[in-house]
Amino acid sequence: MQATIIVESVNAPVGTDDLRRWLGGQPELRGRIRRRADVPEPGTMGAAADAVIAVLEPGGVVAALAGAVVTWVRTRGGTQTVTVTRADGTRFTLSSTQVKGLDARQTAELAERLAAMLEDRGDEARPGPEDGRAARPGTPRR
Repeated sequence: MQATIIVESVNAPVGTDDLRRWLGGQPELRGRIRRRADVPEPGTMGAAADAVIAVLEPGGVVAALAGAVVTWVRTRGGTQTVTVTRADGTRFTLSSTQVKGLDARQTAELAERLAAMLEDRGDEARPGPEDGRAARPGTPRR
């Protein structure tokens, strides 16, 4: 399975490349993380979309990715929003403003919800409302 991760930063010195390096430094994820840059079509305006691609398998690798993403968001300065998207389009969005105040138990629960979404474990992923907005931090969008 594959997940695409995009970082949007506001007044923050970090972004997708920083996340890619962080994830690539995790022993369980080595060799599974790469950069993807979409080049705008000729004749169109706009910046290239930069993303991290994670090639995963169920179990420990997914849990390692989920924990590393949540930890990265919590430990960075500024404001970031990280969106993790499965191949089927299901999304899970984390914002640094939502996760910085979480305690260890809440952080672990958030990482578990992200892992459940990535592995498509149904009810464990706790989908948000129909309009796609997250009901609480880290709730997946479908």
